[in-house]
Amino acid sequence: MPVTKPQHFDIVIAGGGMAGSLLAWCLLRARPELRLALIERQASERQGGDKQSAEQAQRPQPASFDSRSIALAAGSVSLLKRWGLWQSLAANACPLQQIWVSDRGHFGKTRLTAAEYQQAALGQVLEVEYLGNLLSAKLAEQANLSYFQPDFITAITPAIESQTVQLNSGTVLSSSLLIIAEGGLSQSRQLAGFKVSSDDYQQSAVIANLALAQPHNNTAFERFTEHGPIALLPLTGQRYSLVWTVARDAAEGLLALDEPQFTAAVQQAFGYRAGLFTGAGARAQYPLLLRRPDEIVRHRTALLGNSLHNLHPIAGQGFNLAIRDIQAMLLALDDTSEPGSYQMLRTYQQLREQDIKRVIWFTDALVRGFSNNSRLVALARNAGLAAMLLCDPLKRPLAMQAMGRGQSYAKY
Repeated sequence: MPVTKPQHFDIVIAGGGMAGSLLAWCLLRARPELRLALIERQASERQGGDKQSAEQAQRPQPASFDSRSIALAAGSVSLLKRWGLWQSLAANACPLQQIWVSDRGHFGKTRLTAAEYQQAALGQVLEVEYLGNLLSAKLAEQANLSYFQPDFITAITPAIESQTVQLNSGTVLSSSLLIIAEGGLSQSRQLAGFKVSSDDYQQSAVIANLALAQPHNNTAFERFTEHGPIALLPLTGQRYSLVWTVARDAAEGLLALDEPQFTAAVQQAFGYRAGLFTGAGARAQYPLLLRRPDEIVRHRTALLGNSLHNLHPIAGQGFNLAIRDIQAMLLALDDTSEPGSYQMLRTYQQLREQDIKRVIWFTDALVRGFSNNSRLVALARNAGLAAMLLCDPLKRPLAMQAMGRGQSYAKY
């Protein structure tokens, strides 16, 4: 039986979702001479990257009640501007001008506003379909990008100067650098030899878009309940994006409710601080775990996005971390760096490890602190929230993290 000769690329990206596609665009924009391959398990309407598909992806898409949304810190928006993308996204984003944080049934609360920090917005909320459509259109025009879709990696064989990957289709690829950006349940990460620790919060997130009877005034809410936080992010068109954390066994029951029943359940759980909810779009749920690989890089391999840090959605840090991963990869892969070299991978690791550790600690502490029913813990957390409301220096670190103006973005 003849041996299949591998197709060689400078970089192979495993995972063509939001993080992988954004990474591909940024790499080709920074170093257009690189030959890239993108492997994606899910089939796509873009199959083949023809001109018609690109034109369709560029057309304005109607706002939907059923879209997932991301909260982008102001620092992330600045990077998207630098990468030539935000100019095409801004019209469909909703500026985030204030955030209310409260603990239901307790006295503690605090508020962050853009005005008190002389900012136009704390961040922006964007439905992911707009970024996805834009990236599909831009990547369809790239001659140095090859798609392998639907396909996935079934084996990884290291060599001194490359990684060779076998795909489910039988195709064999080799690359100087393999970047794994598949998500929290990455199979390729396991094949590459990364060990992963996991903490199960015994919670699920229920997501949906909600219609409002009144304007939201660009206000977001993070409200902590005895079962977990309820986050409301403002969207265009008088809507909120809901992320409702509930006990694992309660999620299926919420998905089984009809629309009026679900809307009423959200209203009862959250209260009327955000106004009257008049409807809800399609719902989905996913279990909440904290997954942490033991390494950021291995031989000619790097992790990125949720494959590198799979967090609780509290405080909306996940995709902002992925954006900083991408910028760190661009810095590590400067004009003089060889993809996959020891020095390049070491630079990427050094740029990312402290930021990731800090955000994991921050989000995990919030989850555990606000899911604790101890009276002493409740008193301490509410005293902290009340103190932040009264004393600006105490809440400034939280505001800087929300805006992406603090230590996290300083090196980028």
